[in-house]
Amino acid sequence: MSTADDTIAATLKLSRPAQRALAAAGIFTFADLAQWTRTAVAALHGVGPKSFVELDPAMKARGLDYKAP
Repeated sequence: MSTADDTIAATLKLSRPAQRALAAAGIFTFADLAQWTRTAVAALHGVGPKSFVELDPAMKARGLDYKAP
């Protein structure tokens, strides 16, 4: 079962730059990611459109969404 506490790096096949950017920002789990706006995540160096192809469906599958702007 997928939960908000699943680690992003262990669950998704994100690029290494995206993984490093999320980790540097303190984003390790989907629950951590839900505390950020999508715009703020997109502004992280290393996180691009391809990252959201993985992140967005994974967030929805866990019943989570990004923080409202």
